[in-house]
This record gives sequence, C-alpha cells and structure tokens, in this order.
Amino acid sequence: MDVLALQVHRSLPRYFASRALSSRLPGVVSSGLAPLRLVSTSAPSLHGEGWARVRPRLSGICGSDLSMLAGTTSPYFSALVTFPITPGHEVVGELLDDVDGLPAGTRVVLDPLLSCDPRGLPPCDACAAGTTSRCKHVTVGHLAPGLQTGYCADVGGGWSQQLVAHRSQLHAVPDALPDARAVLIEPLACAIHAALRAEPAPGEQVLVVGSGVVGLLTILALRAFTEAGRIVATAKHPRQQALARELGASTVTPVDGATGTVRRDTGAFRLRPDLGRDFLLGGVDVAIDCAGSRGSLDLALRSTRAGGRVVLAGMPPPGVDLSPAWFRELTVVGAYASGREPVAGHRSGFDLATDLATTAPLDRLALATYPLQQWRQAVDHALDAGRLGTAKVAFDLTGATP
Repeated sequence: MDVLALQVHRSLPRYFASRALSSRLPGVVSSGLAPLRLVSTSAPSLHGEGWARVRPRLSGICGSDLSMLAGTTSPYFSALVTFPITPGHEVVGELLDDVDGLPAGTRVVLDPLLSCDPRGLPPCDACAAGTTSRCKHVTVGHLAPGLQTGYCADVGGGWSQQLVAHRSQLHAVPDALPDARAVLIEPLACAIHAALRAEPAPGEQVLVVGSGVVGLLTILALRAFTEAGRIVATAKHPRQQALARELGASTVTPVDGATGTVRRDTGAFRLRPDLGRDFLLGGVDVAIDCAGSRGSLDLALRSTRAGGRVVLAGMPPPGVDLSPAWFRELTVVGAYASGREPVAGHRSGFDLATDLATTAPLDRLALATYPLQQWRQAVDHALDAGRLGTAKVAFDLTGATP
C-alpha cells in the first residue's frame, strides 16, 4: 500500500545550505532548499509479533524537527538516524491492528523511543531499570539505527498516513481526552522528565529559559511534581508571558531582562565581562534550558549559583561557552525523552502525562493544524509560532488521501 509521507533524504549540500541561510532568510526552510519532500511511498512493514500499524490523526512539529530542517542539529546525531526519515514523533493515532490487549481502532499516543523491546533484544541495564531514554542498543537489533520513531526509516513517522509501532511504545488515550490534548502527551512526558531531572529541593528557586511549548509544559510539571519555590520564566512574546504565569511561573521576564530579574530575586552580584553576556555570582538554584539555543543555554549557565544545577531540556547547540560550569562547579544534566519516573510508585512518564493532560489547562495552549499538502505553511507557522501566539503546530492526517 502506498501512503503520503513527508520525507527527509540525506543531502549534505542541502544540509549545509540550510544551515548557512536559515537564520538570515525567512522562508528558506520551507522554500525547497531543505531536503523535505511530500512523496507517495510504500507503507512501512510490520516487524513481527507485537507490532501494529498506526494511522496518525495529529502529529506535532517539534523544535528538534525544525532544527533538523534548518541544518542546525549537531552532526553528533548523524550516526543515530537512518534515511529516508519520515519525521513526526509527537503522535496521536488510531490502531489498524489488534496488538497485545489493544484492539484495532483504539486511539493511542506513541512513546517514540526505539529501545530494546522494539528492537527484539533482551533489555540492557538501562531498559531493565525503566530508563529507556538511555538505551545503549539504538543502532542494533532487527531495526535500522534510529534513536526514535521519526528518525528510523524502518518504522516511518507521524508526518505520514501510516507508521508501525511496537506494543511497548503504545499508550491508550482515554475517551474523554480529545486529540488536541492527546498530541501534547509526548512533549508533556518529556517536560515531566526534565522537571524531575532538575530535582529542585523544597523552596529552591528555578529559572526556566524559554516559554515555547517545552518551557510552558516544564513550568506545569514543576508545579505538579516538585516542591520548587519561585519559578522565573523567560518569554519573548505577550501570549507566552501570559501562559507562563497561568501555568505557574512566579515571575515572567523578557530574555534581555532575565539577568537583572534573577539578580533582584536572589540578591546575586552582577558582573560585566569585557565581551559576552553579564553573569551572576549567586543566582537561582536550578536553571532549565527549554529553548536549546546558544543564547538560552548561556543564560542558564550564567544565572545559576555556584554548585547549582543546569538541565538541558532542549536539544543543545554546539559552541556554548562552558566557563561558568567549570568556575562555578555546576552540575550539568541532560533530560532526553522520558521513562519510568521516580514519583508516584515509579510510573511511566506517559501515564503521568496522560493523567495531567486530563486536568491541566492545556486548552489554553493554542493548536494550529495543517494537512500534509500544506507542509510549507505549517513549517513557516511553526518557525514563527511564538510571535503568532501558537503553542503547537501539528499535521492533521484525518482527512489525508493518497
């Protein structure tokens, strides 16, 4: 069966062209320069027992997807993907097959991690402990290399009419939870993981850098699952600022004013080097970079007190000055994907996110949807979502026809 899919093909010339021009010329990513194409292609095949076909209903556009299209993703990840890539790992879809207790027709969300279970391998130490985000087998087994669905040619991705998934990746969606909320479960699970990796002690002050969807959901998760004290959030746009307050931020500041805000809140001492951003002696106890830019991580590092903790919740950029981490003896922690979390009986992050999605004010996070055929408009919208007041842009596959 042929299906419509947006695919990325390996092209080093296009990668370097996108990397060179995307930050300077609006519309470069969607203009045809990036190696993304809408194609009619064969649906991915099942990989044995425990696998099922999934028809995506909504599939989100993530910041990591945009980084890949813009050519700003680190070359580090090139050994962890298989082309052609069909992006899309934030997926709510419908099962087309019965699979291990889930009947065909069940609405599901996808844990995109391609860890030991999907690869047909005995669990490594990390997977056995429930920390599937640390699986050491993401390039072996009976699947091609690929850290997640959306980055592995053998399983497809959410930016298509059909993908395949292993039972271990599938989580049923409660009937009362609409698709527009369900498509946020995967990023919410990641945000919960980031909040718990931050480990703020009761009353400690936290800086959340960036109030895109990752930052907003991280604020929500900090309030739901930790006893953090004051939360300072940075936000560029008015709608982001309002949402950050609604979801639990104590103070919201423009990026340019963040150092001064943290200084006033914490009583830190501000220093001005000859070159580069001001920094603090003192500062917040914990900073979480949710934007994944050089400037956002730099701000997090320069605003955290000596001995504090900096969490990378956004995909980090190359070329960051790590002098503050060395001089202030900071603990720098990665927060990738999700897994079994150390709260509520060590439950799955997806279970925690599903429960929170049923009660949290996620309807306030505006969702914009596009059919696959309008992918250029969708990508342009996602790149400018903050200014436009949109929290998440997604592809709507419910009406797609080959």
